[in-house]
Amino acid sequence: MTEELVKFLEARLDEEADLARRCDGDGCGEWSAHGHTVDFCQVDLTGFHPTIAQHVALHDPARVLREIEAKRRILARHARDPWPCHTLRDLASPYADHPDFPARA
Repeated sequence: MTEELVKFLEARLDEEADLARRCDGDGCGEWSAHGHTVDFCQVDLTGFHPTIAQHVALHDPARVLREIEAKRRILARHARDPWPCHTLRDLASPYADHPDFPARA
């Protein structure tokens, strides 16, 4: 079961990294929030509630990629742990609604 969960997590992290890279194709830097506006470097989008603008800016591609790399290091440290590895199960828990989520995770 651990191997199935590791493969599942690797696939999700690959998907998220690909998406983050596509969102920052010009390498413009960190997204930021200013009141009702999110600065995406290329364009400013307005009309957000300030809290939502901060939330969106928090998920700028560079930060997402750093988080993914941290999760990959955790995954590498625990990939051979005996089942049930609670750390891997915790890493997988945000994806519980994904159609490929392992049944026994």
